[in-house]
Amino acid sequence: MGDAVFLSAGGPAGLAARDPADPDPVADTKATAAFGLGLLAAVTGLAVGGIVPATVALALARQARAELRTGEGWRTGAGRVRWAERLAWLGIALAGASLLALVVFLFLRGVRFGPQDFPPTVD
Repeated sequence: MGDAVFLSAGGPAGLAARDPADPDPVADTKATAAFGLGLLAAVTGLAVGGIVPATVALALARQARAELRTGEGWRTGAGRVRWAERLAWLGIALAGASLLALVVFLFLRGVRFGPQDFPPTVD
């Protein structure tokens, strides 16, 4: 459902009822945006394009985590922030693996085994 817990007057023993004057908990928009960018980073990570959305997702996740801390329970989205960070790091790892594979491929393609064969016009 959500990250918030709503309590009524007949709530569980030991827990205070929610005051009707309290504001309703709101989903943090930065957490949602960071999650979307993290997902985009994970999907496009192999194409190396995932580095940009992953970087932005990590920055937004850091800001969202700070907002959730200062929101004193009135903002929700801690789960989205955790998944945004995980997906962003996955996108960065996939981009790094893709770049490493490209470097290895280009290195191996350029390596020639055996004697060097020069054209007849070279002394």
